[in-house]
Amino acid sequence: MKSKPESAEEGLIRAFERRLRRKIRAHVRGIGLSLDGGWGMQGVQASKEAVRAFHARQRRERLAGAKGFLDSQLDRRLVHFAAGHEVQVARIQPRLELVESDTLGGDLFRIASLTWSVPVSQGYGRRMRFLVWDEWVGKLIGIIALGDPVFNLRVRDEFVGWDASDRSQRLVDVMDGYVLGAVPPYSMLLGGKLVAALLRTRDIRDAFWARYRESRGVISGERKGAALVMVTTSSALGRSSIYNRVSLGGLHYLKAVGFTAGYGHFHVDGDLFADIREYLVLRKHSYASDYRFGKGPNWKFRAIRAAFELMGIDRDVLLHGVKREVFVCRLARNAERVLRGEDPAPDYGDLLSVSEVGELALDRWIRPRALRCPDFSSWKREDLRGLLESSCAGE
Repeated sequence: MKSKPESAEEGLIRAFERRLRRKIRAHVRGIGLSLDGGWGMQGVQASKEAVRAFHARQRRERLAGAKGFLDSQLDRRLVHFAAGHEVQVARIQPRLELVESDTLGGDLFRIASLTWSVPVSQGYGRRMRFLVWDEWVGKLIGIIALGDPVFNLRVRDEFVGWDASDRSQRLVDVMDGYVLGAVPPYSMLLGGKLVAALLRTRDIRDAFWARYRESRGVISGERKGAALVMVTTSSALGRSSIYNRVSLGGLHYLKAVGFTAGYGHFHVDGDLFADIREYLVLRKHSYASDYRFGKGPNWKFRAIRAAFELMGIDRDVLLHGVKREVFVCRLARNAERVLRGEDPAPDYGDLLSVSEVGELALDRWIRPRALRCPDFSSWKREDLRGLLESSCAGE
């Protein structure tokens, strides 16, 4: 019995699929990761050096894409970044500014994020971005970005004591710090710990409440009345030296709760992901459309996995093996009980303001660091340009 002739559309899909499979194979090998049994990535055997090398390549791509922006904006915006000699360590006064798009703050956030050694995610769903200023000298200390947390995160869920029903109802009260850190010269003074500690402040709680207290669930249509009681964050590579031991006044601001399983999509990005989306469009798959809040957690991960399944590619290609350390920041003293539905209202009784946390952080980390490592004072704001240009050039 003769098989039905392949239509022109089917032929186009098959040809595209063959090209995409070859591109995926070349990409995975090109970033220094091996393949097992054809497609299963041996991510757990990938060296940290190989992963860092991939991040460097990915970062160069991001910086190349931002070249026009940097050419037009960097000269104008450098004045907002400090030179080392301008920092008056004894008088550092942190202040938060909520960032809106297409503003000076948006430009500064983008420039700062481009200095990160690991390319910065855009976040998902609800998003809030902050600049952390040194009010005394009017210079940028660092940046914070909060977004919707992933739905499935085993170590977080075990820490809270969640069942599936509790998580579905109360994940709205959790955010994820997907960008968190300091820029030079404040980063040389353990400014990253200061920025991390600012997660647990009244200012963050109040900014969240002002933006999301009247929000409604996209799927349910119900007013959630969300109250931020916990923020999660994770290290880029393995165990974190910045997030560990973030405690002030005898209180742990960040608590390590374990490591991720090593699944993700950070190694599937740029042009490759654009081709994967085009393939899903050809296959008329629902995941081809852009992410919108309410379509479910981690759309990009699920879109990649759906495409791989359609092509018969082992989903373990998404097992990159980079186990990130996960931390939780309790804004409410009874955060776990609220998230389990055992307490009706959060207890924010010991939350401090940004200025109060800043003063504790100065005594705990920044002033002692400045005495031990005075080289921060030699940092020049123009060095920021060199940092970006060397990355663009691949040095």
